[in-house]
Amino acid sequence: MSEPQVPELVLDEQALLVRTVRLLHEVPVLAPPKEDDLVAELLRLREEVNNAKDEDKPSMLQQYDQQLALLEQIRAGSERPVVDPASPYFAHLRLDEDGHERDLFLGKGTRIDHGLRIVDWRNAPISRIFYSYQQGEDYEENFGGRVMEGTVVARRTVGVEQSILRRVESPEGSFVRLEDDTWVLRTRERPRLAGGQGSALATVHDDGHAAGRKLGQDSLGRPIRADKHLPDIAGLLDPEQFELITRPSSGFVVIRGTAGSGKTTVALHRIAWLAYDDPAVDSDRTLFLAFSRALRDYVERVLPALGVAKVRPITFPAWAAQMRRRHFPKLPQAINEDTPEVVLRVKSHPATMVALERHIEATDGLGTMEQAIDDWLTVLTRPDVLLPVFHELDPGGIAREDLERAIAWSRERGAELMNALDEDVEKEDKVAVFMDAEDDPILLRAWQKRVGPLRDKGQRPLRYKHIAVDEVQDFSPIEVRVLLDCLDEKRSITLAGDTQQHVMASAGFTSWSTFFGWLGVAGVEVETLRIAYRSSEPIVTFANRLLGDVNEDDTPPLTVRSGPPVEVFRFTDAGAAVGFLADALQQLSRHEPLASVAVIAPNESIAQLYYDGLKRGEVPRLRLVQDEAFSFSPGVEVVDVRQVKGLEFDYVLLVDASARSYPDTPSSRRLLHVAATRAIHQLWVTCVGTPSSILREAVSDQVDLA
Repeated sequence: MSEPQVPELVLDEQALLVRTVRLLHEVPVLAPPKEDDLVAELLRLREEVNNAKDEDKPSMLQQYDQQLALLEQIRAGSERPVVDPASPYFAHLRLDEDGHERDLFLGKGTRIDHGLRIVDWRNAPISRIFYSYQQGEDYEENFGGRVMEGTVVARRTVGVEQSILRRVESPEGSFVRLEDDTWVLRTRERPRLAGGQGSALATVHDDGHAAGRKLGQDSLGRPIRADKHLPDIAGLLDPEQFELITRPSSGFVVIRGTAGSGKTTVALHRIAWLAYDDPAVDSDRTLFLAFSRALRDYVERVLPALGVAKVRPITFPAWAAQMRRRHFPKLPQAINEDTPEVVLRVKSHPATMVALERHIEATDGLGTMEQAIDDWLTVLTRPDVLLPVFHELDPGGIAREDLERAIAWSRERGAELMNALDEDVEKEDKVAVFMDAEDDPILLRAWQKRVGPLRDKGQRPLRYKHIAVDEVQDFSPIEVRVLLDCLDEKRSITLAGDTQQHVMASAGFTSWSTFFGWLGVAGVEVETLRIAYRSSEPIVTFANRLLGDVNEDDTPPLTVRSGPPVEVFRFTDAGAAVGFLADALQQLSRHEPLASVAVIAPNESIAQLYYDGLKRGEVPRLRLVQDEAFSFSPGVEVVDVRQVKGLEFDYVLLVDASARSYPDTPSSRRLLHVAATRAIHQLWVTCVGTPSSILREAVSDQVDLA
């Protein structure tokens, strides 16, 4: 039998890779030149450029730019990222300039010597061509005062692992190397508006009618995923994402995007881009605020892969608690776990922030920690300070009786605190005092307004070079206001969010314009990412239908992949559902052992129920997620829905989508939407008993769930 023929395009890429790897091994990385030598070389080049022929000037200017960039790196004390022969680049450009073709490669380091042409993706000129132009297009760009023109002959992203070419993405298709070293062609689909036209959105099965279905396979039994080697994410950035990443380092970058559109990707790559230009960004002077501990753990794994080694992501509650302990060491450390919900709403409400600032501006007081504590207690415990502001700024938003109840509760806690802090009170007469996490931003804001800038560990003013906030729609305005006043003079901040995934009602987010109004920065431009890259078209369409009237965006997102329909399975009891899922998950583990699967339950008790059942069913690599401790490894993770935002899984099983678990409320709709959009390749939904009306509405034009 003859050997399968390898596509010509793949042979081309393999030859280029072999040559590159050979040169990287043969040619050692040279020690960086001395600063004095570089300055002398720059002076020489500048003199020669003035006397050179016009046709020689472009190459000489390019050499000048490279030497200047190297000098800046040395002066900044940074080391150039080393090109790794095991994975030297993730993208290939072939450019034609005046009939002369040249191959350029984008990677995570730079080598332009001995025939190597690898440029760090953060190198602006070449990156701009890759991200802004498609194969076959003519380009014209002004780089450092000179115009470069040509044609993009080839534009490809590649996956290289252990110096082996695994994948080639090009306009001609997606070429994938399988485990037996054969290559398959998977056609690339162009982005198109979602809507489900022409294909079934959902298929519903009752009890035993689902036995033939398999996770990981389409309706014809074909594997959904042909390979497990994913391309480097930097090679997948689209022009809109790249434009946001490379914005000037000062000012606001605000990104609104549908689930899976790359908001977090842009925020992370923007830090890497800024750090390339200013190595001081890669330090504790950059802050990445994640909404959850799970997302924090994920980001902590991603940043080093982008060449960012010293930025430590953190959740806002953890950061604020650190700041509160530093600035208010006298206050209790313990956090209350049973504070009434209305109290948390009042503390997080932007009207409370305004009341605090007005109170401080209208009163005299020493700029001390004690005075800031007094400001905090005053705004929470005095009706004459708080109620008029709520009546003015949000009349009826929180009922007056609820506001009064929150004030009374805070007054009681305040009296307990004063008792605990009173040195004249005997220890046995003191009561245990707890704080709320929602107190921290109020205290920190009181410090900023009453005392001055927050302080770093050395008691100097705390000034961040850049702050990135992910899932900002679930941050309260006072939290973001505190962060804004911790920025240095450039005021460099990235805010990323999606109102459709707003699940923290107490945060008070209603719209972008209102949010920025509370912050006092009205007029900030919001950039929108509309392409949903994570999930397939049926999943995106289904997830948007779950939102119903809560959907605030009339323009449906673009999708780039088709996939199997969302399937809904109805059962009479949880035992039958667990048995069915156990069989499906066992089959999936056999034919796709590297898959990540999330079994998403509506609450912790149901998650425990399904975990116990699937464990009895001997589902391999099964884990129960608690306190957002995800493994980020292959296997099956059972988790309640409130822990999954910001994450993604190959397959999602959304269990118990019943009327009892998901009543028809805006909160339930958003939670279901979040759960559905965690799925990359396939989504199953199960229901025991009466389905949620939200689910019935989402599939009503396809099937009958009555």
